[in-house]
Amino acid sequence: MRKIGKLIITTFSNLLFVLLCIFLFIVVSSRLSGSEPALFGYQMKTVLSGSMEPTFKTGSVITINTQKDADSYQTGDIITFKIDNYLVTHRIEEVSTQNGTTVYKTKGDNNNGADLWTVPAFDIVGEYTGFSIPYLGYLLGAAQSKEGTALIMIIPGLYFLVTSFRSTPLPQTKEVLN
Repeated sequence: MRKIGKLIITTFSNLLFVLLCIFLFIVVSSRLSGSEPALFGYQMKTVLSGSMEPTFKTGSVITINTQKDADSYQTGDIITFKIDNYLVTHRIEEVSTQNGTTVYKTKGDNNNGADLWTVPAFDIVGEYTGFSIPYLGYLLGAAQSKEGTALIMIIPGLYFLVTSFRSTPLPQTKEVLN
């Protein structure tokens, strides 16, 4: 029974280590390139306000698909778009055409009324995929500081050192009795 428990713990810790390394790679590579963290056309965004509660909470991390055609969104879709150098994630209330361009009227689920602006298709960054992790955004925000990035690099290193020493068998000695 102990062997099974040890196997489960070892498997879980190795999986956690691999996920931490992937997370480290995404964060460090995005910091070095100056771009948003992305993996296979999906980006992670941190929710900074409560305008979309209860769909997702402030501090959550959501994923968006950046590869969908911006003219193909429909009423009810949740999109992330640029407005005045900010990113906003709201639900589409209405789709229309202005001067030959598809535009979207949006609204935060927790807001009383629709947004005062319309969003042209070319300002859309991506569509919410339905996947969110509550409160992870607070951790990501800390990770993007210099200290946080250093800590993210130190933790896997310490983990590797500790597990490599634990798995190394100690030399066996024999006691000689006189």
